[in-house]
Amino acid sequence: MSRWLFLFVILTFLPNASGTLLCLIYLIFSIGPSRYPSLLRRGRLRLPLSRIRLARKPPSTILSPPSPSQFLIEMDDVCCSTQLIDGDGVFNAAGLEHFMKAVKLAECGLSYAVVSIMGPQSSGKSTLLNHLFGTNFREMDAFMGRSQTTKGIWLAKCAGIEPCTIVMDLEGTDGRERGEDDTTFEKQSALFALAVSDIVLINMWCHDIGREQAANKPLLKTVFQVMMRLFSPRKTTLLFVIRDKTKTPLENLEPILRGDIQKIWDSVPKPQAHKETPLSEFFNVQVVALSSYEEKEEQFKEQVASLRQRFNHSIAPGGLAGDRRGVIPASGFSFSSQQIWKVIKDNKDLDLPAHKVMVATVRCEEIANEKITYMAAMEEWLQLEEAVQHDLVPGFGKKLSVILDKCLSGYDMEAVYFDESVRISKRQQLESKLLQLVKPAYESMLGHIRAKTSDGFKEALDKALERGEGFAIAAHDCTQVFMSKFDKGCEDATIEQASWNPSKVRDKLRRDIDTHVASVRAAKLSELTTLYEGRLTKALSEPVEALLDAASDDTWPAIRELLRRETKYAISGFSSALSAFNLDEADVDKMLIKLEEYARSVVESKAREEAGRVLIRMKDRFSTLFSHDADSMPRVWTGNEDIKAITKTARSASLKLLSVMTAIRLDDETDKVEKTLSLALMDTSDGGATNRSIQSLDPLASSSWEEVPPTKTLITPVQCKSLWRQFKAETDYTVTQAISAQASHKRNNSMLPPPWAILAILVLGFNEFMTLLRNPLYLAVIFVVFLVGKALWVQLDISGEFRNGALPGLLSLSTKFLPTVINILRKLADEGQQPAAPVLDRNHSKRYRSGVISDSSSSTASSNLTSSENETEYTSPPRQQ
Repeated sequence: MSRWLFLFVILTFLPNASGTLLCLIYLIFSIGPSRYPSLLRRGRLRLPLSRIRLARKPPSTILSPPSPSQFLIEMDDVCCSTQLIDGDGVFNAAGLEHFMKAVKLAECGLSYAVVSIMGPQSSGKSTLLNHLFGTNFREMDAFMGRSQTTKGIWLAKCAGIEPCTIVMDLEGTDGRERGEDDTTFEKQSALFALAVSDIVLINMWCHDIGREQAANKPLLKTVFQVMMRLFSPRKTTLLFVIRDKTKTPLENLEPILRGDIQKIWDSVPKPQAHKETPLSEFFNVQVVALSSYEEKEEQFKEQVASLRQRFNHSIAPGGLAGDRRGVIPASGFSFSSQQIWKVIKDNKDLDLPAHKVMVATVRCEEIANEKITYMAAMEEWLQLEEAVQHDLVPGFGKKLSVILDKCLSGYDMEAVYFDESVRISKRQQLESKLLQLVKPAYESMLGHIRAKTSDGFKEALDKALERGEGFAIAAHDCTQVFMSKFDKGCEDATIEQASWNPSKVRDKLRRDIDTHVASVRAAKLSELTTLYEGRLTKALSEPVEALLDAASDDTWPAIRELLRRETKYAISGFSSALSAFNLDEADVDKMLIKLEEYARSVVESKAREEAGRVLIRMKDRFSTLFSHDADSMPRVWTGNEDIKAITKTARSASLKLLSVMTAIRLDDETDKVEKTLSLALMDTSDGGATNRSIQSLDPLASSSWEEVPPTKTLITPVQCKSLWRQFKAETDYTVTQAISAQASHKRNNSMLPPPWAILAILVLGFNEFMTLLRNPLYLAVIFVVFLVGKALWVQLDISGEFRNGALPGLLSLSTKFLPTVINILRKLADEGQQPAAPVLDRNHSKRYRSGVISDSSSSTASSNLTSSENETEYTSPPRQQ
């Protein structure tokens, strides 16, 4: 009746929209929750309608028109009440995550508190929480009867309490809905509240204090029993809220309550480790009394407001929960609550320290994974990673260190309140994973630094060598400079969070530099060696060839002196050039020895080359000495020369050349090669031709010389004998020609035949002479035959054909005779077909031909014949008469 009267008064004085709104609010609060319980049960997130309250005024002013200030609308705090665990024990993980995001619980760190309330069913727990913390938990409607209002466990944020305080409204105990025997959920919810709460409000009736069978006794036993299941329980504040306080002072009620609590504590079975543990070790017990809400509402609200002040800064030293232990960071509250409820549901003992480590492990891993994901998607890191794949990045180490520090500091800020050992361990793992993520980029950076340093070193070394610097000095200076540059580049790429040592890359760079230095050194030494070898080749080849061609007793001494002088000069220059390479003394000696050996090899190679042409050299020498006189003029065989002596001298010189060419004599050792050759080849007239044993008499019947090693032998004795035989065969013809030329010259120089020959011609040729005088035609025929014969002689080169022997000459003349005759006849026929000369000149021509031309032809033919004969027989140019 009073409700309708109140609505009538409002609509009378406030007929406008404000009156209508006020009526609507009043109906929602007074009628809605009791009429529509099923609607409210379906949704787990309730609207914060309790935030809009009607400010009560004194009765004297209730009939006056209210002002807008009479409605205190608290919209700044949102309690966001959420059912955490339903009546069947199902944990609402999604709702809790939504709740944490709505109230921003994860940002609180350790600066938050959890308050829970437990007590008998319908004892006014939700009403107390709504007035105490400004929440909007569903309250029992007394007009609808006393029944279960809260099912499971509800969660909400306290309004206007600092620090952030979360309150849990537990399902009431001793309810008829669950029955007398179904206390499982009561114990589970009590254990859950003790595990997660810093402050536990125990709501009890004042008239139950001092009674043995009071309603709070089973509740306290439940609390103390489940406490024993916590291996190392956190110290929890038990705030006993005495409801409907009577006239009995609190000072008298509190000792009785504490005594009952102690009796219950002593009666609860305890583990052996906690047999003597006092109650104060586990609980901080405090007592507060409140007046009846229904009978003394104003007084009740004043007492609640006073109690509310005690929850401000409750976790500070001296606060309600100032001595709490084992707090889980706010970001891990959701996971921790889920795991605690899971352990409780599985009816397992709850080890809070281990649970704390487990929560810290999971949360720290989650935070670390978030930071790794954040790092992998960070734009700065992606740009840096892309850039370092292609080229050097200045300030790489500093930039990457800043990025890593940002991720690690973010981890530290979020994980600062978790278990220290776990936090440090997971931080190390995070740092290791982050470093593994960036290590390829770091290695790429070092690779770029090494490659750039190596290229710069090669370029600088080449320029230094082009400027003429010594190789060793240039290589050392360039190595020092560029290794220093590499070290500076590594310092620039160093990551503060990493202890990576670039020594392996540095060693690889040093090996690359050393390899390049060795390669360039080898190339330069090869060029230098080739240069001095070329100089030696040029300085030795032609002089040695000239000395061997001269072939005298001083040939090999002169070659030895030439080799010694040129080798000394080359070694001096080569040794001076090698000093710029800073080589070991052993290596220098080795290279100098090789150069000496090369010089000897040049001489030996040239000697072997000349030995292969010894026969040509011998024939040239023989021809030179035999065909030229002492003044190097061509020799003319006049009949006064001693051809035998000249031949012996020329052959002796050729034999000297052969003896010089038989062996290499660079070691100044004497041998008897020349004597052996002279005895065996020149003194053949004294040889023992009558001895049948050729092997015992012929010193050249051997494949080696007595005092000459095979390695130094150029021509063996047997080869010398063969060469001499061939030499004699090819020079005998020249001697024969000289003898023939000398004889012919003697014949040509005699003016008249001997007297007996003249007499014989006169006696025997008188008849023929008379016949020629009587018939001059015979003289013309003889003259024509002479001309034809002379022409055939010249055309066929008869003397030249017979130079190679009689049989080859005849065979050659037989093939050439007929074509030559035909050729001569063709020329005569061509001349006969020429036009005739004028008559006036015919006689003159006849006279000219018969007189001058004929004589001239005869003279020319004779001269040609003589010239041809001289050329073939004397092997010397024709003389001018």
